[in-house]
Amino acid sequence: MKPLGPIPQGFEAIDGELAIGGRPASHWVEQAGRTPLFVYSQDLIARRFAALREAMPDRLKINYAIKANSFAPLLKFVSNLADGLDIASGGELEMVRASGFDLARVSFAGPGKREEEIEAAIAAGVTLNLESETEAERAFAIGERLGIRPRLAVRVNPDFELKGSGMKMGGGAKPFGVDAERVPTLIRRIVEAGAEFRGLHIFTGSQALSAEAVIDMQAKVLDCADRLAREAAVVLPKLNMGGGFGIPYFPGDAPLDIAAVGTALEDRFSDLPGTLADAELFIELGRYLVGEAGVYLTRIVDRKVSYGETYLVTDGGLHHQLAASGNFGTVVRRNYPVAIASRFDAEGEEEVNVVGCLCTPLDRLADKALLPHAEVGDLVAVFCAGAYGASASPSAFLGQGPAAEMLV
Repeated sequence: MKPLGPIPQGFEAIDGELAIGGRPASHWVEQAGRTPLFVYSQDLIARRFAALREAMPDRLKINYAIKANSFAPLLKFVSNLADGLDIASGGELEMVRASGFDLARVSFAGPGKREEEIEAAIAAGVTLNLESETEAERAFAIGERLGIRPRLAVRVNPDFELKGSGMKMGGGAKPFGVDAERVPTLIRRIVEAGAEFRGLHIFTGSQALSAEAVIDMQAKVLDCADRLAREAAVVLPKLNMGGGFGIPYFPGDAPLDIAAVGTALEDRFSDLPGTLADAELFIELGRYLVGEAGVYLTRIVDRKVSYGETYLVTDGGLHHQLAASGNFGTVVRRNYPVAIASRFDAEGEEEVNVVGCLCTPLDRLADKALLPHAEVGDLVAVFCAGAYGASASPSAFLGQGPAAEMLV
């Protein structure tokens, strides 16, 4: 028997069935007309934003990293709650443009930006988070050709990382950002070139559940930003402090203590150095804002026994839920929170393996899980599906195509 991850708070049963947004899961499947289906709760997203703002200092602003989930209705909803949006491609720029969001409040990070992406961002007034000196030179040349003063920040690759991070994006050799020791020279080059210097972006890692680790990282980010600004003889107009706030996916995971993080940050903000005194201060979050608000619903199409083990075979799988299958950065596969949506309030009574419909042994949604008895036609719910599900899974694999999506 392998335990399941913790089901996020905010979900309940209606007549024994999982409810999302006040309606049974089967209602949303009927509305969509098919499974598999991602259902995202507006209420849970709004609650997460409200709780975060209550815990954090008033001065701190919140950016949404749209790579977590760029479903158009969700993006439109979140853009009304966030202070800014972070993108990582020209395609995401077009998604934000289509949402009607103020492009002056958008920043663009990511290595390997194409010439046309840089040009589109500069033309739109988006802030480019520069990942290298050569990218800076390309931005200068494009800005001059367009007759536009580009808005440029520097993404810093610091000499520290986020402890306990599920995915490290700073510290040591990385494709991301400019090594800290070279940042002051690049800042001076930006100013000399006549571009609009928009500050620093320091993103060290993601998916941390330790408040102590996040507090330590944020303190180091503020110290690093101050040091680099002093060496470059500038004051910072803006500092994107990165994110790193994780959500519980696996057995034994506990929620991040955001109250402790907020208290520590309030203390730091009360005594900022002159280089940061008037800076706009941001955190950049994706999964923390939307991850627990999403549920993936997939229907059981077969129930079979093989060498004594029971398999519930669904019409979904890793082509929509790559992370839940254990194939998105995890070393040892552990079970996500999974439930039989049709019998959400029932006790577990049998050990089963929940698998997808793909012709690969990697397509697993739950291993040796204790679940209520389920038959063909019942719905399986995979939780924590609001981030890096539809946006990060190979939906074209084996010609399966994307799942339906719905914001409720």
